[in-house]
Amino acid sequence: MLARALEGEADVVVADLEDAVPADRKAMALGNVLAALAARPSKPLHVRIAIGDPRGEDDLRALVEGDVALVRLAKVRGAADVRRATAVLDGCNAPASVALGCLIESAAGVEAALAIATAPERVRQISLGEADLRADLGVDDDRGLLYARSRVVVASRAASLGPPPQSVFVDVRDEEGLRRSCREGRALGFYGRSVIHPRQIAAVHEACEPTEHERIRARELLGSAERLATDGAFLLDDGRLVDRATVEQARALLETSR
Repeated sequence: MLARALEGEADVVVADLEDAVPADRKAMALGNVLAALAARPSKPLHVRIAIGDPRGEDDLRALVEGDVALVRLAKVRGAADVRRATAVLDGCNAPASVALGCLIESAAGVEAALAIATAPERVRQISLGEADLRADLGVDDDRGLLYARSRVVVASRAASLGPPPQSVFVDVRDEEGLRRSCREGRALGFYGRSVIHPRQIAAVHEACEPTEHERIRARELLGSAERLATDGAFLLDDGRLVDRATVEQARALLETSR
């Protein structure tokens, strides 16, 4: 499965050494991940671990030897969890290129989102693990996650991190629901998404890609700004007020086109 995923259409593959792996198969799973890393995969291979137990710390030390690019820490509740992982990395002289992604999966983690995002400089990304978060909050509707989603987006931006990817969409047969959820996530400030089945990849790519209409409007806006040679506010012919922030947003939209 790992080999097929690395040959597929995903931009990044995430191997799991946490809850998805039964206790009696974790050593085998780690061996498979290390073998995949040793083969120098053609796309980034990230690995999810549990930092709150000794096995997770052992996994982290082994992954450093395997030259992993990013480790996703599961169930991060606060900056102390990040510091614990950083201490393990520093203790085995891990290169600065080994980065951390933090999965926030509890109410405590949501409230500590900014502290997590601004923890030691190895943190490159924060995101939500919504299955566990739903259980912790006792909610079964997306409306109950709106605050947490916005909190993570704002914390990412405040810490000068990239926009967080969305959590997985668990119904692999509901493609229209996935597309709708991706559009809603993009409107909130998410970019990209974790998926659990190859059939979901195309829908995520499509939802994250700016539409042709959006690209046209962005090019027109940038063309007007260049023509007017101003970094101040101005009006477009259609009556829209444009300022520096709007220009930067248009430029960022075009840069995200695949």
